[in-house]
Amino acid sequence: MTGESGWRWEYEPGFEHVAKGLPERVVAEVERLAGQLVDLAEMGIDVTDIGEGPRPGVADGVRRLPLLEDGFMLALPRLQLIAITYSCPPFADL
Repeated sequence: MTGESGWRWEYEPGFEHVAKGLPERVVAEVERLAGQLVDLAEMGIDVTDIGEGPRPGVADGVRRLPLLEDGFMLALPRLQLIAITYSCPPFADL
């Protein structure tokens, strides 16, 4: 979960709250996407404006990423952290 520059991702508040009970393939996809966000951050790309935020066109805050079905992440540059806060699998996987 840690990249070369110190960027990392974590489930927030924890795996049990965000991903417990989800199918293994869904968890694997969430973790793959989180790893890609870390890779982007390590390349110097501003990940605080990826996805949809509370105010269109404004970076920061919790970001919605509708990649699987729905999910939310929070980029915290000072901590070099991507926090995965919510994941909703496709309906077929529920």
